[in-house]
Amino acid sequence: MARLPTLNSPFLLGFDEIERALDRVTRSGSDGYPPYNIERLPRTDCCPDRLRLTLAVAGFTREQLEISLEESQLVIRGKQVEERERQFLHRGIAARQFQRAFLLAEGMQVLGADLVNGLLSIDLVRPEPERVIRKIDIATPEEPGK
Repeated sequence: MARLPTLNSPFLLGFDEIERALDRVTRSGSDGYPPYNIERLPRTDCCPDRLRLTLAVAGFTREQLEISLEESQLVIRGKQVEERERQFLHRGIAARQFQRAFLLAEGMQVLGADLVNGLLSIDLVRPEPERVIRKIDIATPEEPGK
């Protein structure tokens, strides 16, 4: 079945990339692991408004986590190695791998990441764009014979 474009207004020119990004986000289903929060951090004297993405990654060490930017996606991967020498009588905490991807808007930058008490926090910022106003001259057609 053909999908109707969501951004099909004649006033929205050049938004094909946004539509493709929306398609990618809706197709990438996730099992909800690990859970995460996204919060807006207010502007301070030293920092602009920013976003903090926090994932609950209890049981993962820094070496078992990987954060990368792949095109316009922030991808977080966690890989735990099964410890063969341990013998569990009950195993309620699974050694589990995950991958979470977040689509970033154009211009978003990753400031940094830290891991404290099983919470992986990644700070993001979008620098304020400069307001640019440019006058467009209207050309006059040349008269015939000149």
